[in-house]
Amino acid sequence: MSEHHRHPHAQDEETSSTGTEHAKTAQTVGGSEAVELGFIPDVRTLIKVQDEATVSRTIMQQQGGNVVLFSFDAGQELSEHTAAMPVFVQTISGHLEVTGSGETVDLLPGGLVYFPTRLPHAVKAVEPSIMMLTMITPARAAVKAQ
Repeated sequence: MSEHHRHPHAQDEETSSTGTEHAKTAQTVGGSEAVELGFIPDVRTLIKVQDEATVSRTIMQQQGGNVVLFSFDAGQELSEHTAAMPVFVQTISGHLEVTGSGETVDLLPGGLVYFPTRLPHAVKAVEPSIMMLTMITPARAAVKAQ
């Protein structure tokens, strides 16, 4: 079990890269460090639902945020937990029940949920589903030698 995504009960998918995951273009902005464009043409192709399993795969790590895909077979769940940073959760396909602040909502494709730091939350798949988790990480300040 990989712990890089900080969510319990998830296993990293062991699939090879398609070669189209990340296309980056470096550009200098305002004379400072190069800025890269992170691009994934279709996140739905990067993870598959596996029988009786919850699977996770980090698909992008950039300054200020990370994105992890989760796939859930029907009935699979992430039990109540907290995150050390604010997170956004979106359903890419399927139907999820998401609980936080004592409220449970049906999260269908096109829906979006936000959880502030350390708010207990849980996710359960009503049917086979793919979820995208976006973690907001502190931007690394550029250190200038003086």
